[in-house]
Amino acid sequence: MSFFQLLMKRKELLPLVLFVSVAAGGASSFAVYSLWKTDVILDRKRNPEPWETVDPTIPQKLITINQQWKPIEELQKVQRATK
Repeated sequence: MSFFQLLMKRKELLPLVLFVSVAAGGASSFAVYSLWKTDVILDRKRNPEPWETVDPTIPQKLITINQQWKPIEELQKVQRATK
């Protein structure tokens, strides 16, 4: 018995198959979208240490709403003392 014959015989499985298919498609499309973002680095040969290219003046957060970045004074003192 094929999959489609089973679905036609047991029609109560149709919503379940629909929801699982939509969820799998959404997860796959999000995974592909995440790979094309600029934050994701897949090439380790040309950029083996990507953390060295991060600009410390730009806040690195998932979401920033009306936030202005200011340096923390204590950290600035520690950085000056260690240099």
